[in-house]
Order: sequence, then structure tokens, then C-alpha cells
Amino acid sequence: MSEKLATVRLLLVDEGTFHHEEVQIPAGVMAGYDRLIDCLMEDPAVLKRLHVDVSRICTAELANGER
Repeated sequence: MSEKLATVRLLLVDEGTFHHEEVQIPAGVMAGYDRLIDCLMEDPAVLKRLHVDVSRICTAELANGER
């Protein structure tokens, strides 16, 4: 059985240019964190899936109102 994934929309800045990226993380891991950014920076299951340069993140939000 495959794990349920949540889509997270990131707004990143790179030398004054802003752009969006959508990434997918395991949906169940977010419950252990008060802030989504903490989940992206600290959760081992997320860190196995992707690398995010948190110094470039302006905002992170769940896409389509997922929870």
C-alpha cells in the first residue's frame, strides 16, 4: 500500500527572483509539528524525499487546502 502524500507549495527567492515549486511529502508527518516549515526542515521522512534550502523559502503552504 502506498503512503498518502500531501502537496506543499513553496514560494522561493533566488537573487531577487521569486518562483513557486510544488513538492510532495508524506501526509502523516505533519501532525507532529506546529509549523509546516519545521516539518520540512526536521522530519526524517521528508528529508529522505527532498532537500530544501530553507534560507530561500518565503512561504510554505498546503496546496488545495489539504490537511
